[in-house]
Amino acid sequence: MRAVVVTTFGGPEAVRVVETEIPEPGAQQVRIKVAAASLNPVDAGVRAGAFGGAGKQLGLGWDVAGTVDAVGATGAWRVGDEVIALHHGMGRPLGTHAEYVVVDADAVAKAPAGVDAAHAATLPLNALTAVQALDLLELTPGQALLVTGAAGAVGGFAVQLAAQRGISVTALARPADEEFVRALGAAEFTSEGVAAASVDAVLDAAVLGARALTWVRDGGAFTGVIPQAAPAPERGVRTGAVEVTADGTRLTELVALVEKDVLTLRVAGTYPLADAATAHARLAEGGVRGRLVLVP
Repeated sequence: MRAVVVTTFGGPEAVRVVETEIPEPGAQQVRIKVAAASLNPVDAGVRAGAFGGAGKQLGLGWDVAGTVDAVGATGAWRVGDEVIALHHGMGRPLGTHAEYVVVDADAVAKAPAGVDAAHAATLPLNALTAVQALDLLELTPGQALLVTGAAGAVGGFAVQLAAQRGISVTALARPADEEFVRALGAAEFTSEGVAAASVDAVLDAAVLGARALTWVRDGGAFTGVIPQAAPAPERGVRTGAVEVTADGTRLTELVALVEKDVLTLRVAGTYPLADAATAHARLAEGGVRGRLVLVP
């Protein structure tokens, strides 16, 4: 099969498409014939060497949508099931940017009905990151949340999920994105920031760090999206960062929200697997709204 990997670190030119053996599922695993797999900033980070792994082959891709085509010793899934999954972790020789991928059975959810594979592939990593970040904030209905990077993939899901919970959301994004983020459910919009200590919590999808922390009231909460990169606590504000985990049960709940039109799936463009380096170059240009998706 074909798979997208890096063997040396660098820019988009480091991305390679190689021929390799089709992986076999072990106990409590399934193999998915990939129909679509989204490209995320974490893939660019792996490619650039941000997470280490020098001297090894590193597979790219965390999100997948496709069809189960082989199962290990598990009764949860059947050959032919249309599914999505988060293939979580660093340092793997193969990721989801491939023609086939093996994932843990408990990371899998049924694909959302009525949604094409390219859109379905944009859900797992970003929506799980958003919902797990919101869980860390422990907000209750009526409290005020500022989401930075609100027009991005994680930020957009965070706005919708928070609004669905009855939380009052202020969206921080570029002025051109105001109409979009308000349509997602943001009650307020800003392109500059808010008054100091004026919100109960910040979900910092834009990775503003200490600057965003100043906007949280004393005793509030701050959650970032890069593990070990959160600012130090101050003024009684809890700080931390989400470290996303694969969770098929939670992913199933998110699929249900897609099917109820609570969550919006966005594809910024699709690329053949062979053009993975071109997709990386487009991601590096910035300004992408939604996810770029690779299609084997």
